[in-house]
Amino acid sequence: KCKTGPLDIVFVIDSSRSVRPFEFETMRRFMIDIISSLDIGPNATRVGVIQYSSQVQNIFSLKTFFKRADMEKAINNIVPLAQGTMTGLAIQYAMNVAFTTQEGARPPHKKIPRVAIIVTDGRPQDRVSEVATQARAAGIEIYAVGIQRADMSSLRAMASLPLEEHVFLVESFELIQQFGKQFQDKLCGVDMCMERDHGCQHSCVSIPGSFYCECNPGYRLNVDGKTCSPIDACADGRHGCEHQCVSARGSYSCHCRAGYYLNEDKKTCTMTDYCSFGNHSCQHECVSIPNGHYCRCRSGFTLQADSKSCRAADLCNGVDHGCEFKCVSAEGSYHCICPEGQQLQADGKTCNKCGAGHIDLVMVIDGSKSVRPQNFELVKQFVNRIVDLLDVSPHGTQVGLVQYSSRVRTEFPLNKYATADEIKKAVMNVEYMEKGTMTGLALKHMVEHSFSELEGARPPSHNVPRIGLVFTDGRSQDDISEWARRAKESGIVMFAVGVGKAVEEELRAIASEPVEQHFSYSADFTTMTHLVENFKLNICPEEGKGETEIRSPCECEALVQFQTNTVAVLESLTEKNILCLGSQRALLARSLAQMTARLEDLEKQIANQ
Repeated sequence: KCKTGPLDIVFVIDSSRSVRPFEFETMRRFMIDIISSLDIGPNATRVGVIQYSSQVQNIFSLKTFFKRADMEKAINNIVPLAQGTMTGLAIQYAMNVAFTTQEGARPPHKKIPRVAIIVTDGRPQDRVSEVATQARAAGIEIYAVGIQRADMSSLRAMASLPLEEHVFLVESFELIQQFGKQFQDKLCGVDMCMERDHGCQHSCVSIPGSFYCECNPGYRLNVDGKTCSPIDACADGRHGCEHQCVSARGSYSCHCRAGYYLNEDKKTCTMTDYCSFGNHSCQHECVSIPNGHYCRCRSGFTLQADSKSCRAADLCNGVDHGCEFKCVSAEGSYHCICPEGQQLQADGKTCNKCGAGHIDLVMVIDGSKSVRPQNFELVKQFVNRIVDLLDVSPHGTQVGLVQYSSRVRTEFPLNKYATADEIKKAVMNVEYMEKGTMTGLALKHMVEHSFSELEGARPPSHNVPRIGLVFTDGRSQDDISEWARRAKESGIVMFAVGVGKAVEEELRAIASEPVEQHFSYSADFTTMTHLVENFKLNICPEEGKGETEIRSPCECEALVQFQTNTVAVLESLTEKNILCLGSQRALLARSLAQMTARLEDLEKQIANQ
């Protein structure tokens, strides 16, 4: 075996058509015999093989194999190219590709000899002198082996100096195997590490005529070229450790500070979750810290002396809350409430009647095709007349508007505008949608979105009334019952206003109890202005003249009162129309007769009851 140390050897084999198959087999044997004498390995000798004819083919590179068996198998599997003889092209490939660090050649500072062994049987069909000169200048030592018909002048032009040690001519392919044994002696010289006192601290590497020192993994060679120092892999700052980098013989490992553990990436750290151990005994919340944990109470509670249990804080007793009627403590805060029938004012402390109070009102208007553009303008005027009745302010009454047809569109949410003028202007700018009548879809949108705190609705704990007003002129094209029920169950007071072809059954399904007080109807759009005042009285009865008594029209007292009022009206009509023409008297007489008959029927009903 060679003891001269590592080499980077590339065989450049001629496989032109002049090399017959049995002759190529002897070239395979030549390469295998040379390789068998070398100390093969990643840190020893590396071997690559290329073949050429009219083109160059890489069989395996210097980095491909590090076992003789793998190399021999690859050599035995070579299929000759059997074309021309472009030797110059092959030398250029060896220089530009085969002997690069990318293909496995050791870098020049390692001082590993680079050896090219060219084996050819004929005259090159391209120029070799110039490219061979460039290859030798790049540090490649070239051995030129010619067989049988090879051109000696071409061999001498390719080979390194001295020529007598680098140019060989073998008379026939049969003799190349014998020549191979002689050629091994050329590659394997004296082991300089054995012949000299090298002084290397770790290891000595012999090269032809000299040697150099190498360090073990994790160390670097010092400037004296002999001694070695440990490599601090953490010093360059590229380790990526989140907490601590620990060097260890040219490598490193990441460590975490106390209270943290190393993640799977072996670089980042995660704080240990001591609360997850399940033994903290905190009543409310456990908070992990690097060296343990502590207990924390939710908002509105205070931690007790045992550092584990919590007790609610009654802020109404601890602060000057200023509530006119009653203070209600909540977690970490408080709020004022008013008696039933009174509303909390904008200051959040004082109470007053409905007219001076505040509500969250969302109006849902029908924008279907049946409404028609001119009537839609009347609807917008109707909306603005309702707005005129309200005390709009950021902390008072809020108004939102939704339009629907085949789809639903929020024109503006509750928290969009702070004054009545802004709302009225926005209403007049609303564009008519047309298309279908999906009232059920509109109710769903109102419940899920319009009365959400995200769109400005006050929280239920503030006791701000939520009122929904649905305006429609026809039958819904989808089911309304489910979302009408959900709206009322969620605490929304529902009013239904119908015009024209609106279906009474649907209006009643939408309206809150008592239904008679929460739904209204007008025959057409031009006569619906009276509905505004009805709506005002229903959302705030105190605004009317005296109290509004809600009674069943079928009760006896109600029937008697109806009769008394009707007679009074008839007498008034008689007095005012006594001077009318005869035809008018006759018409009035017929009306009186009909009314009298109706009264008699009512009296009979009372008597029967």
